[in-house]
Order: sequence, then C-alpha cells, then structure tokens
Amino acid sequence: MNDGTPAAPWQLTTAPGTSTYSMYREGDELVCQVGATTLKYQARAVDDLHAWLVEQGDWVPLGASDEQKSAPEGSVEAWGRSTDNPVGGWYGLRKGYRGRFGMYLPPLLEHLGLVELTHEKRNNSMRAL
Repeated sequence: MNDGTPAAPWQLTTAPGTSTYSMYREGDELVCQVGATTLKYQARAVDDLHAWLVEQGDWVPLGASDEQKSAPEGSVEAWGRSTDNPVGGWYGLRKGYRGRFGMYLPPLLEHLGLVELTHEKRNNSMRAL
C-alpha cells in the first residue's frame, strides 16, 4: 500500500487521465515527481486547499498553468499563488516550477478522500466533500 512516503509514494493520475506521477510527503514538503521533473509544494497545502474549498461551497475550476503564465481568476491555481491564501503567495517551493498547483494537488486530495474531482478532457473542477 502506498502511504505517501519516499519509499512508497502515492501513484496519481492527472484529472484528465493523461499523465501519471508520484507524490510523497517529506517533512514540510510534498515532493511531486513527473517524469524527470521534480516539483515541490508546501505540505500544508492539502489542509489549506481543502479548507478553502469548503468555504467556496461549490465546484471550483482547477485552472492549472505554468508559473510563467497567469492563472484564471477564481481557480485552484490562482488561489495557490494568491497573496490572499494562508501562506501569502506561492505554495510551490521550487522557483521556475511553482505553478501547476491546480494540476498536481487536486488528484492527491481526491486520493485522500477530501474532494470530488471531475475527469473530463479539459476544464476540470473540484469541490470539497
């Protein structure tokens, strides 16, 4: 059983089902391995994102985008980099790879049983359970 450790990372699939990746918790960080690329996010993002989704009370678009591109307003991606979130900015820790919060965090929350996630080819959304 995968328990989210470096030895047994969670095996996840993006919302559209087009890519697989692994993620694990290491101290205060979530380490996301996508092929040869490593992304890191603050581990508190799981609880913070879930709490924000509960506040929203409805479906929220994922809006995944790279760090260099703007995120759609009102999306999970925009919240993950907003100065209004609990950390006052980016949950992503690796400069140049801080984006894609809306791509890689939602499947983890779904795996943990915290959210419902749509699985369309594009324009996916999530909501708290």
